[in-house]
Amino acid sequence: MHTSGLFARIILQGRPPVTNLYSSAVFVGWSAVLLGIILVRIYRRGFGTAVAAAAGFVSLIVAQHLTGDGDTMEMMRAVLDSNIWLATHVVCITIGYSGTFLAGALAIGYTLRRQLVRKPDPAATRTLLSMTYGVICFSLFFSFIGTVLGGIWADQSWGRFWGWDPKENGALLIVLWNAVILHARWGGYVKERGVMAMAIFGNVITSLSWFGVNMLGVGLHSYGFMESAFWALFGFIASQLVLIVLCLLPPRFWSQEGRETPGQAAAT
Repeated sequence: MHTSGLFARIILQGRPPVTNLYSSAVFVGWSAVLLGIILVRIYRRGFGTAVAAAAGFVSLIVAQHLTGDGDTMEMMRAVLDSNIWLATHVVCITIGYSGTFLAGALAIGYTLRRQLVRKPDPAATRTLLSMTYGVICFSLFFSFIGTVLGGIWADQSWGRFWGWDPKENGALLIVLWNAVILHARWGGYVKERGVMAMAIFGNVITSLSWFGVNMLGVGLHSYGFMESAFWALFGFIASQLVLIVLCLLPPRFWSQEGRETPGQAAAT
């Protein structure tokens, strides 16, 4: 149903799948579910399906609240009226959003499983870490390519490759944060729990880049201006910070059997 709705919009508009905030939410959810299916095919574990299904469901709820006056196929603004760049830059950036959110969702699944399951299977935990790491690599690639393509589009449209516009800064932050996670892992600065906590924080950065900059109403990308979602965005960010704290706490910290020894804490 999700796929049919997405492609129906493409046919009706004669445009690539992402043209406004509403369609970006639909596409982010669709991409997350597709990535989850790929993860299941690779790892033969049901985590990918469960997390991707949840991410797709939530993204459609977000899309429902972005319908505005009900017309989700309004006329394109002149600056966006380019199917080539919509199909390359915008789609790549949105796939980067989707991947970063999926990595964060996998990390949330890891956190809840760690705190709620009495004796989690170590092999399953390693699989979750591997899934998250792989999705972060995927997200970094598409976010970087999409940001570079956006700079080329800006050079053609506005005569400059980079102007420190809020939307450009948000895209760059996603690239840098995914790169920081990978380098922190490669350098041994963080281990399993640290990677997952950083992946959850990636949800905060991506949400600010996706929605936060649209609340500022400044810069050349202010055509998506919105202010009604402030409290929803604030609540989402607060929930992610709570989940990061849960991720960093010892497993089942409220129960006697869940308390870590000093050696276990150091290993984590």
